[in-house]
Amino acid sequence: MRVIGIESSCDETAVAVFDAEQGLLSHRLYSQIAMHQAYGGVVPELASRDHVKRLLPLVREALADARSDRQSIDGIAYTAGPGLIGALLVGAGFAASLGLAWGKPVLGIHHLEGHLLAPLLEPNPPDFPFLALLVSGGHTQLVDVAGLGEYRVLGETLDDAAGEAFDKTAKLLGLPYPGGAALSQLAEAGRSGAYVFPRPMLDRPGLNFSFSGLKTAALVALRGRVLDEATRADVARGFQEAVIDTLAEKCRRALAATGQRRLVIAGGVGANRRLRERLAVVAQSAGATLYFPRTEFCTDNGAMIALAGCMRLARGMQSAGFVGARANWELGQSGGV
Repeated sequence: MRVIGIESSCDETAVAVFDAEQGLLSHRLYSQIAMHQAYGGVVPELASRDHVKRLLPLVREALADARSDRQSIDGIAYTAGPGLIGALLVGAGFAASLGLAWGKPVLGIHHLEGHLLAPLLEPNPPDFPFLALLVSGGHTQLVDVAGLGEYRVLGETLDDAAGEAFDKTAKLLGLPYPGGAALSQLAEAGRSGAYVFPRPMLDRPGLNFSFSGLKTAALVALRGRVLDEATRADVARGFQEAVIDTLAEKCRRALAATGQRRLVIAGGVGANRRLRERLAVVAQSAGATLYFPRTEFCTDNGAMIALAGCMRLARGMQSAGFVGARANWELGQSGGV
């Protein structure tokens, strides 16, 4: 079983080829970050147009890298949502056209399912079931993963996602877009305890998150201060520690509540070194093992979509009889695209 995966949900155009027996054969990615930096964020129309420009060359490159042709491909998987609707429709339309031309089945994949399955790309993948912390620019969720397509959201953010809060706070600190990784790097030079921010929603039961107030606390801390390098680093350190403490405590509670012995971290913020170190301690104290994908598969990529498509196709789990996209799509929600 060999599947080509297409990812175009936001500002990365990515294509990969995954084989059920041989594993990942190729993956190509083009990032639009340089194009969007001038605007301080993603411009949806520009993103969609660039996906149109990049997809076909990337497909050709991925097929060449995998030494594959249309005859060797058994299916085409694409990100159907959630994401920017224009960008999603570019990928959906391209996948549908490719499927029609090649005579291959086309599968719409939930973007978050791709992230949840990304650790399965590693040499030592987790078995089902497992607990997952999905933490990115658009989503922060704790998910009980029983198996492929069997997802139960235990807790999620009520406002800003952790990655979104990182980016917004980075902007307050004068860091360039995208600011999350730059803030984490700046935090390494900061002093622990110089600024202590609230740990949101840890004073109440449950597994939900809230990060908008933490971003506001950073704004208040910066107000009226001279933003020299030391102050910026101290604020970045305090902010990052607050986010990590919150995520770690919620994971500890979720492990205790579910009894899971495998903890997966996925999504762009999952590449944060400090977060990985802290969650390794949490997992060990709970008698669990921590799993995460390599850094390049934490952010949006085609490999996770190709993998999800291959797993679904192998189990006869195909999309409904049409190809489409959904800007908003709850994880675990029944129904196709």
